[in-house]
Amino acid sequence: MQWVQEYNPLGNILLSAFVAAIPLCILFYMLAVRRAKGHLAALAATGAAILLAMVFWGMPAELALDATAYGAAFGVFPIVWIVVTAIWVYNMTVESGEFEIIKNSLACITEDRRLQAIFIAFAFGSFIEGTAGFGTPVAITAAMLVGLGFNPLYAAGICLIANTAPVAFGAIGIPIVVAAKVTDLDLMTISRTVGRQLPLLSLIVPLWLSVTMCGFRRSLEILPAILVAGACFAGSQFLVSNYMGPYLPDIVSAVVTIAGLGAFLKVWQPKSIWRFADEPAATQARATCAYSRTEVIRAWLPWLVLALMVFLWGLEDIKNFLNSIFALSFEWPGLHDAVLKDSPIAATDTSYPATYAFNFLSAAGTAILFAGLIATFILPRYGLGKATACFGRTAFQLRYPIMTIAMILGLAYIMNYSGMSSTMGLAFTLTGPMFPFFSPILGWLGVFLTGSDTSSNALFGALQKTTAQQIGVSPELCVAANASGGVAGKMISPQSISVATAATRLVGHEGDLFRFTLFHSIAMVLVMSVLTLMQAYTLRWTLP
Repeated sequence: MQWVQEYNPLGNILLSAFVAAIPLCILFYMLAVRRAKGHLAALAATGAAILLAMVFWGMPAELALDATAYGAAFGVFPIVWIVVTAIWVYNMTVESGEFEIIKNSLACITEDRRLQAIFIAFAFGSFIEGTAGFGTPVAITAAMLVGLGFNPLYAAGICLIANTAPVAFGAIGIPIVVAAKVTDLDLMTISRTVGRQLPLLSLIVPLWLSVTMCGFRRSLEILPAILVAGACFAGSQFLVSNYMGPYLPDIVSAVVTIAGLGAFLKVWQPKSIWRFADEPAATQARATCAYSRTEVIRAWLPWLVLALMVFLWGLEDIKNFLNSIFALSFEWPGLHDAVLKDSPIAATDTSYPATYAFNFLSAAGTAILFAGLIATFILPRYGLGKATACFGRTAFQLRYPIMTIAMILGLAYIMNYSGMSSTMGLAFTLTGPMFPFFSPILGWLGVFLTGSDTSSNALFGALQKTTAQQIGVSPELCVAANASGGVAGKMISPQSISVATAATRLVGHEGDLFRFTLFHSIAMVLVMSVLTLMQAYTLRWTLP
């Protein structure tokens, strides 16, 4: 017997939508006001969603719990699997001492603080975002900039601003994968659409960083380098997202930007070196390039192997071959086709499927696992024994983020299967043709609440799709706008600010950092809102 979703249980769509938003309000309160730990906030919000689904939407208890468990399972695999393996590779490079060589190689390229910020916060941070995500790039790059002599507040703020362009394709493309999963839209179409929005932001972020640091006039002194960095990143991001998929845009764009800007700076340098006015005299000295070319290449090699493995795993032929060896897929017990979507969400009565795939060998996280195993033969004085112990420590280190991701996905799925997300989507249709303008803002709000573009897409992806279908615009555009707008919310999310202050020893100055980034966050999301509105009506030719 099927249960039919209810979209207006209180007889008034606005009132119903307000009740449906209560779990999100709890999440906001717990994170932004109470500053609760992420897993506790997610637990409270998920519990509230289950209760509301049963009491107001009339969802049977067994279905509500089943939908939540289904979402949590998807959170564990493949999402958590990617996070654990990626951070494991990073931790191995730190433990082996090779990460110090990477830091030194970047510092030796230029003495100019503006160019160092573009290299480390923008380009290298994008590389880390592409491989690990989930706060890792801000922590790493902010610590690196402080180590180079940056003012801690500027180091933290600049890294948060820089960590916008790559966020939608972060952690091996997981935000886009989740958006496609929760909406049942084509993965490549969403990837291509995001890849035709974010490059605009990527093109201007290097200039944005420099202007933030020293003003527009002084930024003109390094304009050639800014143009090279922006063009390398935006061009690569567009090409990879449109022709290869969502897994490698950040990694490839970062590598191209580092190589392109590095090569450019060998033949061009600014006439005057810019540093912070209050820098101590010790930081005025030129960085000593203490490592040979062979040592630098060896330090970077594990990350290059990782990029290669993820690229190979993304090829359809290899993916099909690995799935032919082992692939497990089954209908989720008690939930598959047990929920019926009807009008106005679906044109005709449609069963809501629930199929879980455990394609271990072809998963992106497994590609990273193999890259890490190969790295054990590259890293000096490092073997399988140390790597295994490091993996255990990494999993323990991530125990709370793992719980948070699982519960946030559980929250998303109970809201989707109960009809709560659809209820809020129907309320947003009241904005009429202006909804595409608000699509990025909704994603921005989601990332502010959860600290993750992945979680925001899980929460609001179905809502974006529903609303777009109701008003007659491309659902792929609005779902993509959720991801593209969400990147601007990362810099003001409580989790990101906490990570940045911890990395720069600014704990207790969270309010200062929030004020530092707030204007930039609002300005960037408004840029994406205007672009999305134009793509919905006057620039439709830009869509895939």
